[in-house]
Amino acid sequence: MSVTTSLEIKITQTQNSKLDTFNQNELAFGKVFSDHMFVADFVNGKWQDLRIEPFADLVMSPANSMIHYGQSIFEGLKAYKGINGEVLTFRPEMNAARMNESAIRMCMAELPQDIFMEGLKALLTIDKDWIPSVPGSSLYIRPFMFAMDNVLGVRPSESYRFMIIASPSGAYYSEPVRVKIENHFSRACAGGTGAAKAAGNYAAALYPSKLAKEQGFHQLIWTDAKEHKYIEEAGTMNVMFMLDGKLVTSPLTATILPGVTRDSVLKLVASWGYEVEERRLSVDELIEGAKSGKLTEAFGVGTAATIAQISAIGYEDEIFELPAVESREVSPRIFQFMEDVKRGKIADEFGWIMEI
Repeated sequence: MSVTTSLEIKITQTQNSKLDTFNQNELAFGKVFSDHMFVADFVNGKWQDLRIEPFADLVMSPANSMIHYGQSIFEGLKAYKGINGEVLTFRPEMNAARMNESAIRMCMAELPQDIFMEGLKALLTIDKDWIPSVPGSSLYIRPFMFAMDNVLGVRPSESYRFMIIASPSGAYYSEPVRVKIENHFSRACAGGTGAAKAAGNYAAALYPSKLAKEQGFHQLIWTDAKEHKYIEEAGTMNVMFMLDGKLVTSPLTATILPGVTRDSVLKLVASWGYEVEERRLSVDELIEGAKSGKLTEAFGVGTAATIAQISAIGYEDEIFELPAVESREVSPRIFQFMEDVKRGKIADEFGWIMEI
């Protein structure tokens, strides 16, 4: 297959496609992978050896510095099959920019945007038949970068590998989620790496998330590390609330991941005429809103779930059940708009869609 790209990308296609074993009616999230992967290496101060090759295991030295010192960052975005069979992606340039912000914070090599974008286009062109078409499905795309030096010593690596893999996936959450407000453990602190999409952030969250799941919750809502007084974000997504008729969410700080979906939802809801507040929201105010009925909707926003409805919020020894999803007005409307624009069913008035 020929691929049109502005960069020199070597293409080696698989001789053993798994496409005939791909059942898009039985899709979990992130467990099946397409035939190919994009790879680029940073060696001797420059990015080189851009290539598409068959999806395969990696060969790595036991002394690889990423394993020992954690220089690893990633992104997440999706490709959709449009109503006319076209391949559509949602704001990938924002993912490319955020990856470089993460790279700077983690003292890693910055990636030229054209390598990110052209590598993405090349991979999707070759593996476009892996994009599922059943309702609620998509091709989840995982760009990532990690250190490649084979040295035991605490210092930034001098070599890196950037890769993109893709996974046909179903819905991330199959039902509204129950969340717990975390008031002991912390995801991120001022001066830390909370605004970077670094692998270590997620590793540190696993244990408190495990404890919450044992208590019957799907996710945590993190609070500030200093006082555990203010709402920050959920474990896999930014979080938003319809509170007293206004859309309220935490402002972007050094402890909040600047979500692509978050940015899109705020622009969209403001265009509909709703009042939007990016401000510090205290746990006390949120709980009072749940008790008084001023809190009418709570939902997570992120690439994996798009909109994840929150059905209940746990705090200390109480659980606050929220209004039924069927009674909500704003978040279902957001979800439907986002789904329709991503699949080319309605006009892209914001210029968010890139067709491959």
